[in-house]
Amino acid sequence: MTSGISMNAGSGSSDGTPSQCRALGCRVDPGTDLVSVFFAEHQAADLLRDVARSGKLAVVFSDPPTHRTVQVKGSDARRVPLAEGDLARVAAYRTAFLQCLLPLGFTEPMVRTFLDCPDSSLVALAFTPEAAFNQTPGAQAGSPLVLGV
Repeated sequence: MTSGISMNAGSGSSDGTPSQCRALGCRVDPGTDLVSVFFAEHQAADLLRDVARSGKLAVVFSDPPTHRTVQVKGSDARRVPLAEGDLARVAAYRTAFLQCLLPLGFTEPMVRTFLDCPDSSLVALAFTPEAAFNQTPGAQAGSPLVLGV
């Protein structure tokens, strides 16, 4: 989950309108199972609003070369301050995601622009995973995964 894979997160408004934003990396806290996901605040405004209201968050982790995809859901998501080392995690994620996409024909300026965000605009949402699903395209898409295995 913390390598250079694609990360997108979603929630929903009270009327069911979805909100979505690309994530810029994540941190998994050892021993607590707490997952913190990083976003550009200006891009995640709707998502942050919906998570503040509902606590619900779904994050999709996808490996672009293989399309292997996992969705993780939680219902206790909340905005948390960045922790020590998070800026370095986001920088490492950008580099790892770039290295993942370059062989697929994406250019470095394209990917860096895609992931551009001032450090001062980074925010984090933390949640406890409650459910996970295989979302790899194919017959098994949507199948529940067993957490903690």
